[in-house]
Amino acid sequence: MSLLKRIESARPGAGPAGPGGPGLPSLPPTGAGGTPPATASQRLMTQAPVRESFRDVKFRIQSRVIQDLDPKLDLSNQVEVRRQIEEIFGKVIDEEGLALTRAERVRMLEQITDEIIGLGPLEPLLRDESISEVMVNGPRQVYIERSGKLELTNVVFQNDDHVMRIIDRIIAPIGRRVDESSPMVDARLTDGSRVNASPFTVDDLVRFGTATADMFDFMRACVEARLNIFVSGGTGSGKTTTLNVLSSFIPNDERIVTIEDAAELQLRQEHVVTLESRPPNIEGKGAVPIRELVRNSLRMRPDRIIVGECRSGEALDMLQAMNTGHDGSMSTGHANSPRDMLSRLETMVLMAGVDLPVRAIREQIASAVDLIVQQSRLKDGTRKIVNITEVQGMEGDVIVMQDVFVFEQTGIVEGKIQGRLKATGIRPKFVEKFEVMGIHLPPGLFGFSY
Repeated sequence: MSLLKRIESARPGAGPAGPGGPGLPSLPPTGAGGTPPATASQRLMTQAPVRESFRDVKFRIQSRVIQDLDPKLDLSNQVEVRRQIEEIFGKVIDEEGLALTRAERVRMLEQITDEIIGLGPLEPLLRDESISEVMVNGPRQVYIERSGKLELTNVVFQNDDHVMRIIDRIIAPIGRRVDESSPMVDARLTDGSRVNASPFTVDDLVRFGTATADMFDFMRACVEARLNIFVSGGTGSGKTTTLNVLSSFIPNDERIVTIEDAAELQLRQEHVVTLESRPPNIEGKGAVPIRELVRNSLRMRPDRIIVGECRSGEALDMLQAMNTGHDGSMSTGHANSPRDMLSRLETMVLMAGVDLPVRAIREQIASAVDLIVQQSRLKDGTRKIVNITEVQGMEGDVIVMQDVFVFEQTGIVEGKIQGRLKATGIRPKFVEKFEVMGIHLPPGLFGFSY
């Protein structure tokens, strides 16, 4: 018996043939003590076929399309794969005799194609440029972030296995795995977007209100002058996006080594070496942590070292690199303020297992780090650079810092935070380095209020 016939026979009202005719249920006898005969309307309701849901039909058609696809087909040739899918889909629809509207047909073909060569139900969300994040809590609950606000979508997966298949499809190309021994993973999509960021430009971030054009002119000068920069902020504040933009300011003739857990940075320069950490294999061996990659990068003759995020002992190696000729290096870290970022760096250096006095660590930090860019995700969901802070040096046992640009909140209107990004009016000490390198900024850059 075919799958279609089994589905039909399993439907309510599709029992064996009886007095009412083929495919109709037998009517019980009437009489004394018997049940009354069914009315005409009841018989009509019993005879009415129960239409399959769109989802059930899609899964059935999808199975047939996959079975009929050429097993030798090159899946990397997406044009040919799409052509074959469309051809087989049309044939199967005709064979099944399904009455689909044109819109249903187009939608079903698109969803089946996404399942076979894409990321299934997530593909429409990934194509929507207004969506900044996708969060899958389970097969029946998928949230998105749009304009800084969370929204529940109507996207659903078939079951838990369906979710796992999509996860495997994401992580398999980059050599990662998820199983009972390794239940967590950091990964990325083929375009570099993080899984666990399309590459925005300076114009995009200025349009979003993340920073002003003058602030980016200043940060561009800092990058070109080879200052060492840390981008700090909370989870989801946009640190990696800002680091990606800052990295785009690096001159094209420099050799850049990027080190990340998952290669998210999308540098457009020609001479870029990308290093990714590696988790242990199923036997618990073969792990390559960030710290080993930082050490190894020092022997690769880099002009710039960019570490996606400092989380532990690699901070010590990063500071050592900044202090030993690798000027212009950049990284990110989790912190709530520029001062907190320095405290976090102290803690991370101690996590390296080296017994150093706190003053020695602070001297290393004050000497290595020139600038801290603080990014925040505000209560209304907007992301802004709220501080650009110069690290000036040591006074006694304290690291001296000075804000160059700040975000000043002025109020809240209809749930939206109002404020302005402005210069503090203080000229940073390292501006002299700009002049030596022939980098000139507008005279009023540090004193004009926004």
